[in-house]
Amino acid sequence: MKTANANMLRSYFESLLMHVVKGVLASLSITVATLAVCVVLFIWVIERFVVSAKRKHAVSQRMDRIIIWWTSANRWMIKRLNLVTPEVSWRGREHLSPEQWYLVVCNHQTWADILLLQTYLLDDIPPLKFFTKSQLIWLPFVGLAMYVLGFPYVKRVNREQIKKNPQLRNADKDNVMKACEGFKNHPTSILNFVEGTRRTPEKHQRSGGGFQQLLKPKPGGINYILDGMGPDLNGLVDVTLVYPDGVPTFWDFLQGKCPRVIFDTRFRQLPEFTNAREDETQRKAQIAQWVQGVWEDKDALITDTMQRTTG
Repeated sequence: MKTANANMLRSYFESLLMHVVKGVLASLSITVATLAVCVVLFIWVIERFVVSAKRKHAVSQRMDRIIIWWTSANRWMIKRLNLVTPEVSWRGREHLSPEQWYLVVCNHQTWADILLLQTYLLDDIPPLKFFTKSQLIWLPFVGLAMYVLGFPYVKRVNREQIKKNPQLRNADKDNVMKACEGFKNHPTSILNFVEGTRRTPEKHQRSGGGFQQLLKPKPGGINYILDGMGPDLNGLVDVTLVYPDGVPTFWDFLQGKCPRVIFDTRFRQLPEFTNAREDETQRKAQIAQWVQGVWEDKDALITDTMQRTTG
């Protein structure tokens, strides 16, 4: 009996040590890749700000190559350390190309979502650009890098702040529209987490909306993107991420404690009304209804997937 307990205890600590080592190696890999990219990036920073408008397209393409390098390094690390075994399914993959423009939507549960999206969409669509909190610009290296790479920053303001300073009402829209003008110069994938935040059980309980697995969608960001990019977008890439064994923290993911991920990707054509401009109020209502339908499909897919994979 004592021998059996000792063996169990030893196996436990060996497993714990293995996960910790994986986490440390994964963290080091991401850090080294990020620092290496930053060194190259900052060499090009001055050029980005001083080149003529005619050369901005070429500089933007260089910036995208940096994102591809960084994502490729992370993909190599994920596979080398065997952090996760994804179950990947595609619908409409033949419509995707790295030479086109896409709006990408996905449910959001953990910081690992971003790493997984970049990794498994890398070969099929242009590098992902997504909206980031303005506070992140103060992160050493990463904040400035994201700014230079063209990731638009947005501020979360409440009604009280808008009341004190009405100019804040359109600040985020102005930033998005400015970013979209730059995105038109070269193929881009714009990622929008429609729920506006990571889903947690507490947020889900407060959210309402009648969804079993998701938070209520907020179509405001999509409205801004369609205002700025509508006719230039080639379609919607609808990604659904499911963690059958529980949603991992980012550290859990780096330790390899997230053995299974369901990665479902579906291409959707954008409805014609997304580019309509005659009646803005009606257009926004139609977009909200359309997003609601996409989210209802996603909620049902997650529910079915959880039932299938967890028994």
